[in-house]
Amino acid sequence: MLFYTVMKPLVQVALRVFFRRMEVRHRERLNLPGPLLFAGNHPNTLMDPLLTAIHTRQPVAFLAKSTFFKNPVIRAIMESGNSIPIYRRQDAESGAAPATPEQLAAQNEASFGRCYDYLDRRGTIMIFPEGTSVTERRLRPLKTGAARIALGAEARHGFKLGLKVIPIATNYFDPARFRSDVLLNVAPPIIVADYAAAYAQDPEAAADQLTDAIREALERRLVITRDAAEDEFVQQVERTFGDHLNPDDNPDTLYDNFQLSQTLLQALACFEQHAPTRLVAMRLQFQTYLSELRRHRLTDEAVEGQRRGSVAGLLNLVLGAPVWLYGLLNNYLPYILPSMIAKRATDDIAFVAPIMLVVGMLTFPLAYALQAAAVQHWLAHDWRLTALYVLSLPLTGFYALSYWNKLAPRLDRLRALRLFRSLPAVGEELLNRRADLLRQLEEAREEYLAKRVKA
Repeated sequence: MLFYTVMKPLVQVALRVFFRRMEVRHRERLNLPGPLLFAGNHPNTLMDPLLTAIHTRQPVAFLAKSTFFKNPVIRAIMESGNSIPIYRRQDAESGAAPATPEQLAAQNEASFGRCYDYLDRRGTIMIFPEGTSVTERRLRPLKTGAARIALGAEARHGFKLGLKVIPIATNYFDPARFRSDVLLNVAPPIIVADYAAAYAQDPEAAADQLTDAIREALERRLVITRDAAEDEFVQQVERTFGDHLNPDDNPDTLYDNFQLSQTLLQALACFEQHAPTRLVAMRLQFQTYLSELRRHRLTDEAVEGQRRGSVAGLLNLVLGAPVWLYGLLNNYLPYILPSMIAKRATDDIAFVAPIMLVVGMLTFPLAYALQAAAVQHWLAHDWRLTALYVLSLPLTGFYALSYWNKLAPRLDRLRALRLFRSLPAVGEELLNRRADLLRQLEEAREEYLAKRVKA
């Protein structure tokens, strides 16, 4: 229980620093009376269970692949966090799983037994039925392990245990980037006792039915693309024209952004079926516009607002420059090291964010402690002044990030303004391309929404 007594508060702070916004839709479903079995998609390795764990009051036991238990140090950490190993056939090659099918089955039966005991005590377990973690906006085929555990636990009690399966759909908006957003979209509980009759008739068929119910619940609450090309195109449209396509967007919620992504994908499929030639032409125009922006090192926001800006905004940037520089100098090393180490440690994007999180949990406290010791020894000689200095470090660090987020768009707009003045014909052509694209997108949006209403 080390994780829940010592580590959970630290991880809560670390995740709230790492993510700009964490939104949980229907949070109350995560804290229903147990026993509960959480079943989630798995796009971002360690981040997925941690995000769920910090939003639940009760401890959660996690099913994890046996390869994590091969290293004795990692095994101790995993076990302190209530993790239970699951043995897969592919893990046998690394020596983390038994070699023979019989041994594999025996080990997994023991793991299932631990799950049953945990649920018997009205506990909560989390499992990722995809069986592997891949950073993509898709849902891989679900294995039946979660359903078999749920049905097996209920069967031991004559389907009177009261076990509920809670599908949890985790949507990352940029999974490997520091200060990005994440939405946990929690589905209504699935009552396992409802499958008692099906289980009595055919346990395997009942497991398939329950797995299908979990899959359908996740699919309704995830942004799911068909392939990498479609995903890249939709994300480009969202980043470029998202504000125009979603004018009623509530800045206080991520759910509107999620709905926009789902609607764009549905509209794309609709136009592929009913107006493929028109869609191809629009995609070509859009890619041409993006290529022109890249050629001139511009963004769409800069082209739209190249004359936008206030004297007050400029004054804030000028006056805030010393604070930005102070925050940058005091936070740059612990800020940049996690990213550098993650990039060197792995090519798998699914592991980048967890590595950055763990390394950042070490670099920031260590750097702050060393800086505080140096200030106390060579400068302040007064613990009160040193305490004020330490307090200033995270505050000015966040200010430096915010300052840069305001400065970068202003520099982009200045670059656009320079282009419009030096090459007005090029600027006019960009504005015309942009206006034409927006007109076509708005027409397509209205047509799709009208078709959806009729359907």
